[in-house]
Amino acid sequence: MKQWVIPAIFLFSVCVSLAVVGSGNELAGIWIALVLPVSVWYLAERQKATRLLFAAIILIAVIAVTLTIPFLTTLKLGDVGGERTSLKSLKKFSSYEELENFVKTNIENYYGGYWYESGQTVFRPTTMSAPSMLGAANGAESDFNFTIGGGSTDFSMTNIQVEGVDEADIVKCDGKYLYVVSGDKVFIIDAYPPNDARVLSEIQENENPSEIYINENKLVVLGGDFAKVYDVSDRENPLLRREVSFDGEYFNSRMIGDYVYLIITSPQVYTWTEEINLPDISCNGDVRTVPATEIYYFENLYDYSYQFTTIMAINTQNDGEGIASETFLMTAAQNLFVSLNNIYITYTNYWLYSGNWSDWTTYQETEKTIIHKISIADGKIEYKSQGEVPGHVLNQFSMDEYQGYFRVATTTGEVWDGTAQNHVYVLDEDLSITGRLEDIAPGEGIYSARFMGNRAYLVTFVKIDPLFVIDLSNPTNPRVLGELEIPGYSDYLHPYDETHIIGVGKNAVDSGEGNFAWYQGVKIALFDVSDPENPVEMSSYVIGDRGTDSYALHDHKAFLFSRSKNLLVIPIQLAEIDEGRYPGGVPLNAYGEQVWQGAYVFDVSLTDGLVLKGGITHCENDPWSYWYSVKRSLYIENVLYTISNGRVKMNDLNNLNEINSTQLSAPAEWNWNYPIRVMGI
Repeated sequence: MKQWVIPAIFLFSVCVSLAVVGSGNELAGIWIALVLPVSVWYLAERQKATRLLFAAIILIAVIAVTLTIPFLTTLKLGDVGGERTSLKSLKKFSSYEELENFVKTNIENYYGGYWYESGQTVFRPTTMSAPSMLGAANGAESDFNFTIGGGSTDFSMTNIQVEGVDEADIVKCDGKYLYVVSGDKVFIIDAYPPNDARVLSEIQENENPSEIYINENKLVVLGGDFAKVYDVSDRENPLLRREVSFDGEYFNSRMIGDYVYLIITSPQVYTWTEEINLPDISCNGDVRTVPATEIYYFENLYDYSYQFTTIMAINTQNDGEGIASETFLMTAAQNLFVSLNNIYITYTNYWLYSGNWSDWTTYQETEKTIIHKISIADGKIEYKSQGEVPGHVLNQFSMDEYQGYFRVATTTGEVWDGTAQNHVYVLDEDLSITGRLEDIAPGEGIYSARFMGNRAYLVTFVKIDPLFVIDLSNPTNPRVLGELEIPGYSDYLHPYDETHIIGVGKNAVDSGEGNFAWYQGVKIALFDVSDPENPVEMSSYVIGDRGTDSYALHDHKAFLFSRSKNLLVIPIQLAEIDEGRYPGGVPLNAYGEQVWQGAYVFDVSLTDGLVLKGGITHCENDPWSYWYSVKRSLYIENVLYTISNGRVKMNDLNNLNEINSTQLSAPAEWNWNYPIRVMGI
């Protein structure tokens, strides 16, 4: 054999190995990169190659391995149906002009894209078929240990999804003081002991605050386009320490340790103008515009509603620490799940126009949820990976992170036309799908979901409520263990313990007229899932008639539960039917009249089930009053606090006797007199 043949064979093997690795076939790439050099070395030995040639082959082998490693460390992420997306697709714009060209080009390539040029609307259908730093001037029982001097260590906190990841709410408690958002003010109330309860101070905001956090002696107030940090060491005289404003809308947030992480979405970047407005961030008057060169984007992102999504980290305890932020160009965020270490932002991409407006199959096949994973740690923000799953996500409880895996429940298709199907996917740390359970309850939609360790619980509904128990102990092979069918459905599932679940939703009766049921009163159920193959509804309680509603059906923070106190409290807008108005019998779709609003208080246990203790109202004279509708409840020791916009009431948990009441002044311009929205067909 000629001397040049062996090096030629080897160089060819190197090229093949790099090509294979670059294509995403890691195992084949590793095999070629390592085994072929050894094989060629063996041939060289057999042919009595010279020492010089032997040294050259060893050198080439080292180069091959060196070149292969970077490919292996940047392998493509997010496996969906064979497609993979890479961190290589995450880039930063080199200039404002590149940002502008990217947005205009991809909008034009998306179905129905609109771009406004010189005041003219331009419609361009497509034939596509695929898709920083700024200087600074639980209802559920908790391990939260911080208490104020003179306060209690036995008190309830905001009902959250993940332990250690606090969620903003309109009411916060630290064991002695209550912090309440009401109208355009935040009230600080000395709440414990209850006999001496009084309003200590009012923080007047120029714009209506929406949610708050309390972290030791720092109060964080969040609004539509602002975040403010107050020092409340002196509760009677709060001091503004940091004022942050931003160009866009407050979407959501979480607080982990000392840091509040804000997710801000800016308006559509192209609407009504050719100019793209870059997002501004202001801290204590120091305004900074995020330059295009600091904005991340994704190469293969086609859309018609591009928005800037900014994640900000604010240290609540150190006023001098700069605000970390990262900005991404993406579709408007729709849902959010946050663990102790990661933020998952999701949105759904729907039908890509294929030239035929009636192509409904294309809609169903291309509906998919995009998942962005961003790591967070002590204020640091770092993009990690992107993945996709078929279908759309209901809410944050349809997602979960457990032992390095991300689990998500989705629905494809629509209930109204019978095409709906439900799925559970398990994704690894790189958001590649490792396990899937598809086509659950065809024709029905997901009404609630809850992940608990190695189990998932899904409630689907169209005429009855199947509660599915799903085994996730093998991430590569999720499977249904059991199913329970009962009337009605649950909008929210809450763990009682490891083997029992509380569901809150609506009762329902078969319409007898088609594939649907009529919603009735609010239903609370206690499920026994200790035998996962045979789940049981061990207790239930139905409140009111059709038209009865609860904030807890739409917001889990309105749900108060304590297993140690056998306590369950939810706000109720009670509707009752006057049967005398229907001498021929009450129709199934008849609504009741609003007769009462307040908090229903239950004793809940595995021995006695759900037992109503009584109700507490702030609307003694007007069941329609919005201002005095009870929205939240909490406890300190054996005192139950119920909160509306206009009042805080304190009742004895043992007998529900009223102890005290504190009035919250209502702004004069507020004159709302209507009930909370009524859900149902």
